[in-house]
This record gives sequence, C-alpha cells and structure tokens, in this order.
Amino acid sequence: MRYYLIAGEASGDLHASRLMAALKEIDRNVDFRFFGGDLMAAQGGTLVNHYKDTAFMGFIPVLMNLRTIFKNMSRCKEDIKKYMPDVVILIDYPGFNLKMAKYVKTVLHLPVHYYISPKIWAWKEYRIKSIKKYVDNMLCILPFETDFYKKRDYVVDYVGNPTVDEIAEREYKNETFGHYIAENRLADKPIIALLPGSRKHEISKNLPVMLESAGSFAGYRPVIAGAPGIAPEFYQTVKDIRDTPVVFGQTYRLIQQADAALVTSGTATLETALLKVPQVVCYYTGGGKLTYLLLRAILHVEFISLVNLIAGREVVKELPAHLLTTENLRRELSNIIENEPFRKKMLDGYEEVIRKLGPPGAARKAAQVIFNSIRNRV
Repeated sequence: MRYYLIAGEASGDLHASRLMAALKEIDRNVDFRFFGGDLMAAQGGTLVNHYKDTAFMGFIPVLMNLRTIFKNMSRCKEDIKKYMPDVVILIDYPGFNLKMAKYVKTVLHLPVHYYISPKIWAWKEYRIKSIKKYVDNMLCILPFETDFYKKRDYVVDYVGNPTVDEIAEREYKNETFGHYIAENRLADKPIIALLPGSRKHEISKNLPVMLESAGSFAGYRPVIAGAPGIAPEFYQTVKDIRDTPVVFGQTYRLIQQADAALVTSGTATLETALLKVPQVVCYYTGGGKLTYLLLRAILHVEFISLVNLIAGREVVKELPAHLLTTENLRRELSNIIENEPFRKKMLDGYEEVIRKLGPPGAARKAAQVIFNSIRNRV
C-alpha cells in the first residue's frame, strides 16, 4: 500500500521512522512518500521535503517565515494529490498537519490517521472540531487522552508510549556505576543528574539554579546532560558552571547512574521516571508570578510534567516560574536524597505511571491499526 507521512520536527521524524519500520514488517508492499527527516529517509521511500524547512516554532519565527510555510503547504497538497496514497499519516505538528487533514479529507477524500495527538488537552481545545471533521483515527500515546476525547464524543486508540520502547531498547542497560564514572573520568561520588533543557534560553535560565542547589550537597557530584545541537562551549558561558562535567550523547546512561535528577519539564521527566530515578521538575519562565498566573489561566491542566499528568496526581514536585528558586530546589532535592519515605513514595508513584503506560510496542500497535483499517476499507 501507499503511505504518505508528514512530520514537521525532529521528534516527529523519530516517531514516524519507527512507525515506518513497523509498517514494513506488516505490509510487504509498502511505498512511502513523506515530509520528514533523515531517520524517515533511512527507512526508504521518497523524502519530498525536510522538516528543517518547515520547523518554525513560536509566534515571531512563524510570522517571519509565512511565505515559506504557505509554499510548503501548497507543495504538500500538490504532492499528495499527485501521489494519491491509500492513507495519509500525520505525526503531531498540528499547526501544519490539521490544515493538511482538512485538504486531504474534503478535497481528495482520502483516509487520515493521526499518530501522536496534538496537546489540545493542555490548550487550544477548539482544535477538537477539526479533528472530529477531518481525522478518521487518532492514535494516542498518553493514556489519559482516551478519556479526554471520549468526553468530547470522539473515540481514539491508545497504542502505548514510544518512550517506553526507547527505554526498553536503550544501550548500556546493565552498565555498572564503576564503569560509567571510569569512562567519563568522574569522581567516585553519587551523581545528581542535571537536565536543564534542549534550547539555549532554557539552559541559561534553568542551569544556574540547578548548579547552585546541587552544589549544596558536598557528598554528591552534579553532572550535566548536554543537549544535541548545543555546542560544548555554550555551557561554559553559564553562570557558576565552574568544573561541572557536561556529557553528550548519553542522557539515559547518566540518568540511570544518578541518585537524583533535576529535570526541565518535557519528555525528560517521563524518561527519568521510567529509569526510576527520583527527580524535581524545574521550569523557569520570565515574568515571575504574573506569568505563572497567566499560564494557569490559559492551560487546562493542573500539572506541567508528563509524570504527574499520567498519574493524575502529584508524584514529582514541580517548580515552575517564580517557584524555581535555589531555596525551593535545595529543599526538594534534600527530600529525594535524604528522606527515604519521601523517596520511596515517589518511586511507588513511578510504578503506577509505568503500569498505566503499558508495555513496549507503540509503533507496532499503531502500524497494525492503520494497516487493518486500510485493508478493511479496500
């Protein structure tokens, strides 16, 4: 069968490539054409447009690149029309993909499957109208999304979470602490992993508070997880970094060997939970308490970390906006390092999250749902 996939950023490229690999196992006559990236290209088929030409995030970058965005949309529409696939598969990236869904459904009358739901449960809930009209099947990766959509009269499939697969398939699963610190020339002290984010502005704001707080625990060694695409030299410009080691390309290995972690909100909070390391979630925002109150008014969720969202309650402490202070972070770090009952309670909460997520196999389940749907339609 002929599959057209659209992914608009690096994470979408990864998830789509895994989906493509799974489809190849099920369908021996696959033909792929896609907007995506290098990982998708490695699975075969035709790369029409690289996501680097479409990945504009934030109001100002989008505004400055409107001509390019509209050009890419037109190109995508024309290419799908010419190819006429058996199915169009959208991967996250709602600003672009929901417009594609409308075109594909209303003009070409082709089936549309959406893998990895837009986070409309957090904000922009109005997008549910477009999803209901133009998406035949939503394949979700967060268990609470099924209830969210059900309450809005839209049935979705929960297929599992790709992060579960990535953790299960990671290298160095059985690595010892001694081997890790020897390879990285680290002191023989328990590690506090610092994950300050993947963008420069996140790192420059979160990392100084993390360093100051973690530095209060003399018996521990803070180690920073370097982000892909960020030059090592950039970290040396961060206040108070001194001789704190920065390791690149080994985030899972670092977390796995840590006694505790300070983590900027995002997928890393879930990865840390799956690796069963106690954490404090940190997220600096400018504007202090005012920004915090505005975000609370805009967002439709109680929590910012995936761990707490999946659990439906507070499992890990979150310190967003004005709550991210050295004093607050030091206190919470002390709790997860020195307070054994507190630490155990968090680890028990992780087990609850792991049960809710279910076993590995998200891409394989999603591929089977898509294949069965198209085969039955034919």
